[in-house]
Amino acid sequence: MKRICLFCGSNAGTRPVYAQAAADFGRALASRDLTLVYGGGSVGLMTIAAEATLAAGGKVIGVITEQLMVREVGHPGLTELLIVPTMHERKALMAEYADAFVALPGGFGTFDELCEMATWAQLGIHAKPLALVNVDGYFDGFRAQIDRGVADGFLRAEHRTMLAVASRVDDVFDALANWQAPASARARRDATPQP
Repeated sequence: MKRICLFCGSNAGTRPVYAQAAADFGRALASRDLTLVYGGGSVGLMTIAAEATLAAGGKVIGVITEQLMVREVGHPGLTELLIVPTMHERKALMAEYADAFVALPGGFGTFDELCEMATWAQLGIHAKPLALVNVDGYFDGFRAQIDRGVADGFLRAEHRTMLAVASRVDDVFDALANWQAPASARARRDATPQP
């Protein structure tokens, strides 16, 4: 793993522990010589993680849309800032650049990005690790919804384990290292003709 894509809030949230986790994550990336890939904004948890990575000597690649460049004002001090026309292109490019995905607390955008990458893993489109940092129990409800999906037959039990969970930033790197794609997703990927 060389690049980790972070999904997290464009707001900082109401609890200081969220900002602390974002800063800790950025510093942890830099200390492991891992590049941060993120949404390129200069607001919320996103910028806290990016600035912590940079301050610790790490590299940061931002991917932002033209529209968000105006609304969020893309972060001017990144190692690299890529500007694309649409959100679809933004997510696809972030996925292409990343070797793994991590989610910290966030809103609809965070859930959207995380769920899309989980769906792609489920379908065998990629076999990259996905992990949640369940800061202060933020993702407890989300995890309960996944359990409900399994119980009601909308998800396979193996897909529950597709999202590794760490309660602390320090633990997320082991969770990523130990992650395995579901057997059904590996079979789909192996059976898909390559271009």
